[in-house]
Amino acid sequence: MHRRHLVLLLASVLLSTAGCRNLARRPEIFLSSTAPAMGLYSRAQAAGPQRYIAESQKVDVVVSEQELEKSWEALVAFCGTIRCEVVSSSITAKAADVTPSGTISLRVAPEVVNALFTEVQKLGKITQHTTQREDKTTAVIDSDAKIKNLTSFRDSLRNMLAKPSATVNDLVTIQQQLMETQSQLDSETAQRKSLANDTEQIFIDLSFRVPGSSEGISSWRRIGNALRESGSILADSTAAVITTVVAVVPWLILLLPCIWLGRKIWRRFRRNRAIVPPAPAAAS
Repeated sequence: MHRRHLVLLLASVLLSTAGCRNLARRPEIFLSSTAPAMGLYSRAQAAGPQRYIAESQKVDVVVSEQELEKSWEALVAFCGTIRCEVVSSSITAKAADVTPSGTISLRVAPEVVNALFTEVQKLGKITQHTTQREDKTTAVIDSDAKIKNLTSFRDSLRNMLAKPSATVNDLVTIQQQLMETQSQLDSETAQRKSLANDTEQIFIDLSFRVPGSSEGISSWRRIGNALRESGSILADSTAAVITTVVAVVPWLILLLPCIWLGRKIWRRFRRNRAIVPPAPAAAS
């Protein structure tokens, strides 16, 4: 009887999974839009089924070389005062052949994006602003449905374990199914958190550069670079020649006497053949 109840329970869960796509919609989330040059955002409410959108933006900001590090530090500090998370950041100092630059990757709550871009405009000039959006509605709804069904199934299995009438075989079977279900539930919950992180926050990648850093180097600068590199190229070529000579000379020491001896033996052989008298003719 208990095994029959377990089979019926599994069948009911499978049937409920087939109809999980008709779940009630969750509260609507925002869809943000950007003005390419100004970085202004507005919250739009979708009229219809809820959509879950993952949004990412890439922004190029030009600042003076003297203010680059200061502006970079100021934006990192400002992020700490609002609902903003610094995912990664880096800054490159000026060197002989390296132009100073900085990058900051952020995850920002939609309601503070306007404040963030207002601060960015104070620090420098936005020269490029691109936005990408990906619809993850299907993935979110499927994940919610799986979590709901797995949770219900897990709770039912726990109730079956608590029944005093369950046999040892039933308990073993139920316990194995419970462990597998809990593992699936944990994995799906982690996936849902990742989807929430993508759809409930905006990923913004800011690049700081100085004026003229995107221009190609001049012809004279290329000539200077070539002259500076010529010494290194000459040293590498000389090193290659020395390596070749060192590798070949020991073999020449062995091969040259063999070649000389072989030629001497061959000449003696040819000379001996030349002086050998012809055989006498047979008597008639």
